Amino acid sequence: MSEEGTKGKPYEMIVEAGKVREFARAAKSKNPAYFTPPEEHPVSPVTFLASSAFWSTPESSPNFGAAPPNMERILHGEQEFTFPNGPPKAGTVLTATTSIGKQYEKEGKRGGSMKFSELITEFRDADGNLVAESKSTTIETGKATTE
Repeated sequence: MSEEGTKGKPYEMIVEAGKVREFARAAKSKNPAYFTPPEEHPVSPVTFLASSAFWSTPESSPNFGAAPPNMERILHGEQEFTFPNGPPKAGTVLTATTSIGKQYEKEGKRGGSMKFSELITEFRDADGNLVAESKSTTIETGKATTE
């Protein structure tokens, strides 16, 4: 495990109108705000920034270079998005930086000890203003969940 506060290399993500529309359709949304013409810069769905994983690089991870976790023991525990001024609109260019937040352990009932790790990604616009923040909690179980 890397230390709290460790940051990955920043990466750029462009909020694209076509991708906003595709994401909204995949989520079965009927909200017309996601389907406005591209020149009107549709707003993105609140969970759209989860797709930033497709824009990141291995160096973007604050755990880059660390021994990879055993994926049979990793669970996705929680995901939260906050927006100071609402979700970003299409056409916005964001710079994302992920850092390690709180880390702690708990004793589990079936899987031995569990290691919790919070990843915080800040999304900033071209002026450096905070547009969004994502907090994701992963859980590494003491043994594979299939055991």
